[in-house]
Amino acid sequence: MNSGKDTIAAISTPLMSGGIGIIRISGPQAKFIAGKVFKSQHGSLDGLEGYRALFGKIYDGGEVVDECVALNYNAPASYTGEDVVELSCHGGVFLLKKVLSLILNAGARLAEPGEFSKRAFLNGKMDLSQAEAVMDIISAKNSQALRAANAMKDGALSRKISDMRHLLTGTTAHLSAWIDFPDDDIPQVETDEIKSDILKIIKDIDALLSSYDSGVIMREGIPTVIAGRPNAGKSTIMNLLSGQEKSIVTDIEGTTRDIIEETVMAGGIMLRLADTAGLRYTGDVVEKIGVRKTHESIENAGLILAVFDGSKQLCKEDFELCKICESRASVAVINKDDLEKQIDESYIRKHFRYVVNICAKERKGLKNLTQAIAEAADYSELDASEGMLANERQKGCAVRAHGSLMQALREMEAGQTPDIVCVLLDEALSELFEMSGELATDAVVDEIFSNFCIGK
Repeated sequence: MNSGKDTIAAISTPLMSGGIGIIRISGPQAKFIAGKVFKSQHGSLDGLEGYRALFGKIYDGGEVVDECVALNYNAPASYTGEDVVELSCHGGVFLLKKVLSLILNAGARLAEPGEFSKRAFLNGKMDLSQAEAVMDIISAKNSQALRAANAMKDGALSRKISDMRHLLTGTTAHLSAWIDFPDDDIPQVETDEIKSDILKIIKDIDALLSSYDSGVIMREGIPTVIAGRPNAGKSTIMNLLSGQEKSIVTDIEGTTRDIIEETVMAGGIMLRLADTAGLRYTGDVVEKIGVRKTHESIENAGLILAVFDGSKQLCKEDFELCKICESRASVAVINKDDLEKQIDESYIRKHFRYVVNICAKERKGLKNLTQAIAEAADYSELDASEGMLANERQKGCAVRAHGSLMQALREMEAGQTPDIVCVLLDEALSELFEMSGELATDAVVDEIFSNFCIGK
């Protein structure tokens, strides 16, 4: 990815028709280049104070292209830390492309994906974890994910990394000085004190790692399987939760032969919902493949919605499903509550903590179902405002730092020389610096920002 002293520009709003479209220009020549295409009767961008706007027009030579509001930010008080001009035009696709073309012809370069945020990182406006949070804000699919991303952008994880790094730096510096200058008046290194510091950092990293899986689920949703015997109402429940006809519903058993997936919100919890083929023995080759996929989905599910036909007695497949769900996060959904009940509900309640009676066809019981899902998912203790690991890169740094610290403790217990311990502490410290981006390689930085959208 290019970076440096050149001036870049891109359309920063979605490229679709709308009321307003914004073109962002950043770099040392931002005001000069914008001034080539933007003119106002109220003054010029050159010399304009930061956080000031001018109303004017965009010109292609002597021809008016559009009315426009130009908002000026002076370095370093801008998103990128550079001079920035944002041109708010009417939101036509052709129009925005036309204005961008004029700006590029005036001397700007088209920004690469994520280049505005990369410049913000390089100019010290945010660290790498905060920059990664920008894309999490854009891609947030629920209120918890948005709250977590905003906390990350505000530095929740950065502060935790900084606290660990500060403690580890002090410990490592003291140990290094004691090793390198034994004849100087340096206080004796206390082994118990070093162990205490290392254990505290390990505990903090453990807390971050333990929240990672919950954070992923919060952002991406719980993999949830709707399982049960054929014609129990699985597809109807899928349609009920998704609010649309995702699954084909008929009275013919075995209609659903493959896995149908949809992301839905239920009880404030995001679910990656899968409607599966009915659990039964079948000689049909295609249906048999679907049943095998159902078993695989159940095995990998974070939550199971076990559907039972309340108008029928329990069968072999029902008993097997009860056994599977006993030690899993699950909700028993007894469907067809409008018909005469034949099912042994007491047996179901012995195997499930959460049991809901519904009539999916008539949309009755949806509120009770979503409440049971929220309780079974049990993510109430996850505080979205606390700093947490947001991606595999950050997790990898934490795992490697944790490993180096654990090895340092083992070496101390084995009576190894302090210089070996010091090397391991330096390795852990390097991982913490990489997590925040201060020691991240150019290749890692480029890879991160290449996943951003153009204009951000």
